[in-house]
Amino acid sequence: MQLTRFADLGLRVLMYLTHERTQVPVTNAEIASQFQVPHNHVIKVVHKLGKLGWVETQRGRGGGLRLAVAADSLRLGDVLLGLEPTYTLVDCDTPPCVLRQRCSVKGALDQALAAFYASLNEHTLAELCRSRTASVLVTLHRKYGT
Repeated sequence: MQLTRFADLGLRVLMYLTHERTQVPVTNAEIASQFQVPHNHVIKVVHKLGKLGWVETQRGRGGGLRLAVAADSLRLGDVLLGLEPTYTLVDCDTPPCVLRQRCSVKGALDQALAAFYASLNEHTLAELCRSRTASVLVTLHRKYGT
């Protein structure tokens, strides 16, 4: 299993926003610059994060974005499920599999996927942004001058 670039960037945006700094909101341009990704990609990701209620955005001069919820309330599995499309490990219907009526592979794989997300939910965004990651986030924010 591999994360989409969209989910990867979404997770990085959330991590970047966990940094405790001044009340100055972070801009899409800042995030695009820091992570060296196209500005349009950041806009799409931030829009989705806003729809999920995890990021609040403010338009106009002095606008930007910040976390709308506490980082310790965001569970990693839930974040990835929110950012990724509905994901199944095997699709027995396209093309139709002749075994699908009596096969138990899909059930076993679905159970494993549920366990995977449950395992990820043992970690919060706040937890992931401590220690080594925190020092990198501080460096990124200093580099941008905030």
